[in-house]
Amino acid sequence: MSAKGAGGARGRGAEGEKIVATNRRARFDFTIEDSWEAGLVLTGSEVKSLREGNVNLSDAYALPRGDELFLVNCRIGEYKQAAHFGHEPLRDRKLLMNRPELDRVKGKIEQRGYTLVPLRLYFKQGWAKVELGLAKGRSHEDRRHAIAERETKREMDREISRRRR
Repeated sequence: MSAKGAGGARGRGAEGEKIVATNRRARFDFTIEDSWEAGLVLTGSEVKSLREGNVNLSDAYALPRGDELFLVNCRIGEYKQAAHFGHEPLRDRKLLMNRPELDRVKGKIEQRGYTLVPLRLYFKQGWAKVELGLAKGRSHEDRRHAIAERETKREMDREISRRRR
């Protein structure tokens, strides 16, 4: 989801965090069981483009290659002022994590049915970070159940607020 798109995608998180983009679709399509923070290896034009909020996390996922972890399909739009010194929008970006943390994540990904999806991208004390979630795909029926729960909660909240008046 692009940070420019839906409202509420940009803003301030915890102390010193500036949220650039959130992947709201990930929480609907997947069951998130655990999450980790990872740094991103970026070029200068990518950082400037991120600061403008020109990013799309909707189809992105993390993939282990050897002893490293990469963010795949994360679209960071081109920075217009970079001209011919710009970057490729869909390139794979290396993720930075501690070795024990990385080994734990790789072990969980190798289990059948799990994947790593980016939940949000933000700046923390000037450094670009991504929150990765260990996700298991939901079935179509589970998604319908989640929608039904959300609708009933909304109706209950409406009724409660109506009775308060």
